[in-house]
Amino acid sequence: MNKTSQDNQSLIPILSSVSDLAAGTDAWLVDVWGVIHNGLRPYEAACAACETFRGRGGSVILVSNAPRPWSGVKTQLDGLGVSPEVYDAIVTSGDVTRGLISANSGRPIYHLGPQRDVPIFDGLEVDFSSAGEAEVVALTGLFDDEHETPADYAKLLQAFKARDVPMICANPDLQVEKGERVIYCAGALAEAYAALGGSVVLAGKPYPPIYDMAFEKIAALRGALPDKSRILCIGDGINTDIKGAATMGLRSLFIPSRVNMSSSAGVRDAEIASAFADKDFRPLAAQIGLRW
Repeated sequence: MNKTSQDNQSLIPILSSVSDLAAGTDAWLVDVWGVIHNGLRPYEAACAACETFRGRGGSVILVSNAPRPWSGVKTQLDGLGVSPEVYDAIVTSGDVTRGLISANSGRPIYHLGPQRDVPIFDGLEVDFSSAGEAEVVALTGLFDDEHETPADYAKLLQAFKARDVPMICANPDLQVEKGERVIYCAGALAEAYAALGGSVVLAGKPYPPIYDMAFEKIAALRGALPDKSRILCIGDGINTDIKGAATMGLRSLFIPSRVNMSSSAGVRDAEIASAFADKDFRPLAAQIGLRW
C-alpha cells in the first residue's frame, strides 16, 4: 500500500449534512458549549438540526460539562434564545458532582470557583470553609475566567497539595470558546493540581457517570434504552466528547472549534485527522458546525 492510500485511509470524512447519520439513530447526546452556542450566541443551524431530528422522532439530550445543575444551563439557553424545542432533556457534570459533594458531607469544603456556580450546592448539607481549613476542594472554575489563567492559582494549589487536600472537579473541560476568545475552565486547574501530585476526582465527560445519567433520560423518554449503535454523540471536545463516546462504546460526530483547531472555519480533513493522530479513538465523521 502506498503512502497516499495510507493517508486517505486515515482521513476522517467531513459531512455536509448530518441527515444520513440521523437516519440510523434514535438519540443524540449533544454537547452544549461549542455545538449549540459559543457562550454569546446560539448556532442557528445546529439548533435547527436538533429540532428537525426531534421532529422525525429522535430524542436529543444535551450533555454538558457545566459545573451547575441542569436548570442553570436551561436558564442560560433561554437567555441566549435557544428554543426548548431544540432538546428533550439536559444532563450536566454539575448534576453528577452534587452526588460527590454529598458523599463528603460533614467535612469542611472550600468552593474554588465563581459565584455563578453556587447553585451546585443548593439543597446540600455543606460546611463551607476557608482555603486554609478545607479538607475538600470543590472546584467549579476560575474566579475570573475572563482574565485569569491557571498560573494565577499556583500558590493556592501548592498550599492544598502541602496538606494533601483532595479535589472534586465539576468540569473536566480545559478550555471553551467564548465568542472569539478561548477561556480556561476548571479542568485546567485540576490538571495543574494533578501535575503537582494532588488527588483529583473528575465529574462529567469523558467519565461514565454522566453518560449513565443521560442513558436514564433516554430510557425514560423512549420507554427503553436503544441499542448503543443507535445513539450518536456530537461534540467539539476531543478528550471529552469524542473520548467519552469511545469509552462508552458509542459513535461520535466531531465538530471542530477554536478549542482544538486554529480556526473552526475552512478546516480540512487532513487537519482533523492530524488532531487524532496520537489518539486510540476517532469519531465516525466530522462536520464544520452541526447542520441538517
